[in-house]
Amino acid sequence: MNGVSVTGLGNRILFRKQITSRILVGSSCFKALYCGNSTVFARSLVQLVLDPARPQLSAEQKATLQHNIQLLRDAIVLFTATGAARGVSGHTGGAYDTVPEVCLLLSLFEGSEKYLPIIFDEAGHRVATQYLLAALEGSLPPEHLLHYREANSKLPGHPELGLTPGVKFSSGRLGHMWPLVNGVALANRDKVVFCLGSDGSQQEGDDAEAARLAVAQNLNVKLLIDDNDVTIAGHPSKYLKGYDLVRTLEGHGLRVFVTHGEDIDSLWGSVAAAVAHDGPAAVISKRIMAPGIPDIEGSTHGHDVIPGDILLNIKPTAIPYLYIGSTKEVGANRVVFGEAVNLVLDKLSKEEAAEKVMVIDSDLEGSTGLKVIHQKHPEVFVSGGIMERGNFSAAAGFGFDANKFGVFSTFSAFLEMIVSELTMARLNNCNMADNTCHFGVNNFFADNGLSDVQSWLYFPADALQMVAIVQRVFFDRGIRFVFSTRSKVPYILKEDGKTRYFDGDYKFVPGKDETIVEGKAGYVVSFGEMLYRSLDAVLRCRQEGLDVGLINKPTLNVVDEQTIRKIGSSPFVLVVESLNQKTGLGSKFGTWLLERQLTPKYGYIGTTKEGCGGLTEQIFYQNLDPQSIILKIKQLSQ
Repeated sequence: MNGVSVTGLGNRILFRKQITSRILVGSSCFKALYCGNSTVFARSLVQLVLDPARPQLSAEQKATLQHNIQLLRDAIVLFTATGAARGVSGHTGGAYDTVPEVCLLLSLFEGSEKYLPIIFDEAGHRVATQYLLAALEGSLPPEHLLHYREANSKLPGHPELGLTPGVKFSSGRLGHMWPLVNGVALANRDKVVFCLGSDGSQQEGDDAEAARLAVAQNLNVKLLIDDNDVTIAGHPSKYLKGYDLVRTLEGHGLRVFVTHGEDIDSLWGSVAAAVAHDGPAAVISKRIMAPGIPDIEGSTHGHDVIPGDILLNIKPTAIPYLYIGSTKEVGANRVVFGEAVNLVLDKLSKEEAAEKVMVIDSDLEGSTGLKVIHQKHPEVFVSGGIMERGNFSAAAGFGFDANKFGVFSTFSAFLEMIVSELTMARLNNCNMADNTCHFGVNNFFADNGLSDVQSWLYFPADALQMVAIVQRVFFDRGIRFVFSTRSKVPYILKEDGKTRYFDGDYKFVPGKDETIVEGKAGYVVSFGEMLYRSLDAVLRCRQEGLDVGLINKPTLNVVDEQTIRKIGSSPFVLVVESLNQKTGLGSKFGTWLLERQLTPKYGYIGTTKEGCGGLTEQIFYQNLDPQSIILKIKQLSQ
């Protein structure tokens, strides 16, 4: 292979030729990252003071900026690539793009105290910027950046205030930071406050509200917006016709400066003009995504981490554990959701499908399973952009007709954004299904209607049950949520250890709990990706002579009277889930038991603390692994 071999921190690194073209292997920055020399790393960045009253760069200032930009971009490519190597992704492109803006802001901060010295960013996935800044100021050892997104490294995929040394704010969902920055500006009227933005985050409705407040209050907020025409699922210029950042922000009343982001002279002139302007202003930097990086420049691939096997000795972390009661083969429920919808649509003609069904995406089709629907049934598909609230209501509105059905999909963590829209959909008797995937903890927020209206919360245990649920409930009336997780899950096996539980003649019945294992000593109640872990714990307890049973509860918010009376008459009931312990199933199930005068010993375990990063490590960190479940079972059985 072509590449450069480097030994440091015990790792032998081999870069492909196209990647080494972006990394200065001989630079002091590279050496510092591998040798742990904070002083060398910090000094690699040449200090520069810029004055907005002088909007033209000297030759020396320009050369210094070009050096600093190259240096920081190389570092970002390098340490985010470690995330790709260990299988936890990394989002290189956005942070890489905005380095010129970051370097200019650092130079402004050096020369005056009129600026609040925090580079806020409303695109939390560009967290590599914040980690790099933390290392430059000495809050993080630079070599620690090579543990990017690793479990327990305190370098998660979005900045978290109080977790990572040197990180000065928290930022997660797109569009949530500008409104907060407005508040910071209100509290610091004597300062200029900066916020990095993007053409993706500006699609969110929160930013429209923030723009109106910033203009009305004449806040000294300056937005530096990376307009690279790339989001996860495509190019806004193609899927969101009519969306124009300049016209939008000018329409709100902001002073807008348009520049070429890779022309440092033009960019500095625009930044200087924005700073000189009295009131809110935006610098819109036109550039292609990941400029100068071969193969991904200008493409959607630049949104995520550099693809491929970059660092040979950094591997995905695996926690060895041989589960019993489930298969070694795994399925991706979030992907299978889309395949299951296709099975429904395949039974309709193209014309009938387009008339009856609408599937709307919020730039997450590849992550939430809608991509396969887009590919096979484009007649029902709408690319809606990064506008969860509006898109959810659009899906509901399509289902306003009793014979039409809207499908919406997003991350479970984003469910909290659409609670008000959900109420409106429910009040209008809309028919819609929501595939809500990834690791959310407050899924029961979706069950926020009154008792006289039923919404349905489904959480399949494996890919086969996902198919069964979607096919059974797709054309039901009302609001239906189908939850899944990002991680793949194995297939649940029957007690013979061979037959897949949800295969063959299995039929899903809404509201019906399922007895996976009968027991006399007590029961564990679980669902979703925790069912196979709970099954492992139950079977191991049974091997030790403890006759404990297991119930699958795929319909989360409906009481199965027959099952609850059976398990409520046993010695104990333990609810095991990955949802928020304060708002999940366990917080409700005990009440359901008491309402029926059922008084077994009762316990429930769920997510109790902010995550640790990584992948599988999360379950062990939350004490939801099989051994932790076994411990809780034994405590209740005494």
